[in-house]
Amino acid sequence: MPAYTAPLRDFDFVLNEVIQVQTVLSTFSSYEEATQDVLAAYLQAAADFCQYEVAPLNRAADEAGCTYHPADRSVTTPAGFKAAYHAYCELGFPALDCDPAFGGQGMPKTLVFPVMEMLCSSNVAWSMYPALAHGVYAALHAHGSPAQKATYLPPLVAGRWMGTMCLTEPHCGTDLGLIKTRAHPQPDGSYTLTGTKIFISAGEHDLSDNILHLVLARLPDAPEGVKGISLFLVPKFLPNVDGSVGRRNAVSCGALEHKMGIKANATAVLNFDQAQGYLVGEANKGLGCMFTMMNTARLACGMQGLGLGEAAFQGALSYAKERLQMRSLTGSKAPDLAADPIIVHPDVRRMLLTQKAYTEAGRAFSAWLALQLDIEAKSTDAQARQQAADFVALLTPVAKAFMTDNGYTATHLGMQVFGGHGFIREWGMEQLVRDCRISQIYEGTNGIQALDLLGRKVLLDQGQKLRAFTKLIHKFCQANAGNTTLRPMVDALTQLLTDVGEVTLHIGMQAMVNKDEAGAAATDYLRLLGHLTYGFFWAWMSKVALEKRAAGGDTAFYDAKLATAQFYFARLFPEVHSLLVTLRAGSASLMALEAAHFGFY
Repeated sequence: MPAYTAPLRDFDFVLNEVIQVQTVLSTFSSYEEATQDVLAAYLQAAADFCQYEVAPLNRAADEAGCTYHPADRSVTTPAGFKAAYHAYCELGFPALDCDPAFGGQGMPKTLVFPVMEMLCSSNVAWSMYPALAHGVYAALHAHGSPAQKATYLPPLVAGRWMGTMCLTEPHCGTDLGLIKTRAHPQPDGSYTLTGTKIFISAGEHDLSDNILHLVLARLPDAPEGVKGISLFLVPKFLPNVDGSVGRRNAVSCGALEHKMGIKANATAVLNFDQAQGYLVGEANKGLGCMFTMMNTARLACGMQGLGLGEAAFQGALSYAKERLQMRSLTGSKAPDLAADPIIVHPDVRRMLLTQKAYTEAGRAFSAWLALQLDIEAKSTDAQARQQAADFVALLTPVAKAFMTDNGYTATHLGMQVFGGHGFIREWGMEQLVRDCRISQIYEGTNGIQALDLLGRKVLLDQGQKLRAFTKLIHKFCQANAGNTTLRPMVDALTQLLTDVGEVTLHIGMQAMVNKDEAGAAATDYLRLLGHLTYGFFWAWMSKVALEKRAAGGDTAFYDAKLATAQFYFARLFPEVHSLLVTLRAGSASLMALEAAHFGFY
């Protein structure tokens, strides 16, 4: 398994030089303590923890997996996981951006996202345990009753208790309107829940004293479909009046799934046998409450793609500098060696630069998106809050799908750089491919994200959110049109802005006649907007790099940024041309073939 080094220099560039996070955070009184030095200290502490505590566990944990004990239906995590989690809690990371009223540190999301990336790069299966707990915290903080918050948030914030979200059932995944889990009201105001949930990440483990399950279920008189779903909190152990762990609840792990990747995370089948639970939010409005956690999870998925892509890039880069194979096509570059390092070969450079370009653009995008979350939560300007909320709503599907698609591409290329060794488990690269693959599937497949983007976030409001984002890019292009170095990037973005407007109108008009047109266009449309987004951030980073280099900054670092940006626009951004063609191709070729005629056997 290649060693992992946290990209602290790049975090500093993105946070402090590009999005200039302090300029924004300093206007919020609740972030007075989040100075540049404080954030840097947190990032260094997170880097040390990831590099020296959890990264060394990664490969052995993948080999060992989690152990299910049928006798008591318990689960043991791989060696070292529990000690690492205790160290994580002692460092205060579960409380990082949580509400100080419940023991949190009140730090900004712009700190949390880089920490999340580092955790995903170093050991994504381990990172999922605290990530799910934080999702439960977010849902309860937003929708829980005062009593629920007082009981459950402090131990979540401290890391003593963790959590899950329980949506999927054996017969339904995305179509939650089909769920069968039932909740029956009890005289004391609680409910008993009966049903089975599958694919529950971190569903049972030995890391914490308690596990809080957020469960979607139906009340006896619930309407059909998604309008009849309620959300319930079902603790593994019922809390005592004093907040301590009490008796075991009637929820148990029936099995662990046998998976392609993330083997060190306990993906469980959970059985609820009249388990005691508590309604969160209003009856029959549970899906809206759960979306608070789901949107958090979707952004976390994007960070998984980013983090694993970074890990694959680091491994491939190190290998490419050392592996000797053949001579350069333009003459020997290492005449004192038996052959040249493979980094001299154009195709190897294509793979490395693709990894680098997608990863560094994703890092800038995620940092900016985190800043929008901070603005949405803390700004006193109602208009700024609304604009930030619109940006987050529009771009969450892009973050989830585009970042995971590109992350999978990066891990695949990393394995390819290693050649035959990449296919061998001991080198660790095939694990990154396996671990990354699920990120394109769970928390709503990337196809579902595409439908959400085009149908709900663009067409439903007649492009209002999209226009606000494209206006931001248009202003950047106008302001930098006279910059000779940036001109090719600005021209490419300006043309794509026009193309996005035209193709969005085209799809919208076609979908008014035939809704399959939107379904046929959705995946390509998301990828188109993904390139618009990454292109914007590469142009923005290039502008900053030019300014910093002119001021006598770190020349090598800024030159590398500019060279990578030029590669992105020359070799990756042109994908938009083929996307525009397929977007205008419509649904006819997809829907013409009868289902019975897909194969003749």
